[in-house]
Amino acid sequence: MRADRLVSLVLLLRQRGRLSAATLARELEVSTRTVLRDIEALSAAGVPVYAERGRHGGFALLPGFQTELTGLNHDEALALLVAGSRRGAQVFGLGSALASAMLKVVDALPEGHRDTAAGAAQRLLIDPETDLLSRRAVAEEVPDTVVAEVRRAVFAGHKLRIHYAAVDQTPKWRTVDPIGLVTVRGQGYLLATRSGADRTYRLDRVLAAEELDEPAQRPDRVDLDRAWQERSTRFRTGGDQVAVLVRVNPARREDLVGTALAVRAEETDADGWLRLDVTFQDSRHAEWALWQLATDAEALAPQWLRTSLRNRAAAIATCYGVVQLPP
Repeated sequence: MRADRLVSLVLLLRQRGRLSAATLARELEVSTRTVLRDIEALSAAGVPVYAERGRHGGFALLPGFQTELTGLNHDEALALLVAGSRRGAQVFGLGSALASAMLKVVDALPEGHRDTAAGAAQRLLIDPETDLLSRRAVAEEVPDTVVAEVRRAVFAGHKLRIHYAAVDQTPKWRTVDPIGLVTVRGQGYLLATRSGADRTYRLDRVLAAEELDEPAQRPDRVDLDRAWQERSTRFRTGGDQVAVLVRVNPARREDLVGTALAVRAEETDADGWLRLDVTFQDSRHAEWALWQLATDAEALAPQWLRTSLRNRAAAIATCYGVVQLPP
């Protein structure tokens, strides 16, 4: 860990010039005392770092000091910088490692291209935290210790014990054979098998994890993309699915289709509205999806869904009835 931090310290000084001990401590997420010890270690190792006194002083490298370059060209470094802006590293507990790697990527460029690549990366934003309607992406909270343990078991090919809190169930310990990690829209998942059956676990529901010494029972090679697609398909076609016949304003068709699992039939009514036969994961999913469309959609069947939506609308109307204000 200290060796990585020393490299990051040198790269910060190379790329940004003179920096104070407080700034270095903040960037490296350590104390100023640790920074001072690291500076002494670099000097003892022959790295030409020196201190400048005064109000605007700090630490700097002697002009012309070079670190070993990796031979990356401008577009290669830009691609890595853009990839590094995604939240996957944060989900899998690799945020600090990513920050250190990005410093090395920038430093690998020829001096004349360094500012160009960094500036270009600033003009590309991937998966922002909010959309145009200011809806904020829900960030999962997974302790670093848990993610690190899961990650080690996945990479080492060892069995893994997890204390898992499934929905509406008491948390239980499970021993699984980890296959891989997947992140979708900032949500992390562990793909595994248990007793030979496929299992998918949300990382934010793993309360504790323990890597075991026993080798995992899994194939040597895996196509994670295919595995994820297969599990997604089983999820969409399993459970207590419900079929709904709905009339929808054509302007809101994509909103409806985007939330449904599948469209089984579609036709146009005489008034121009669309009549769709769609399926939802369960009753709650169906009621939620139709409620979002308000008067732009009408559930024609089943009757229980019409009744549920009518009762919800009546409750809202009662809540917002006429209120007599005191004189």
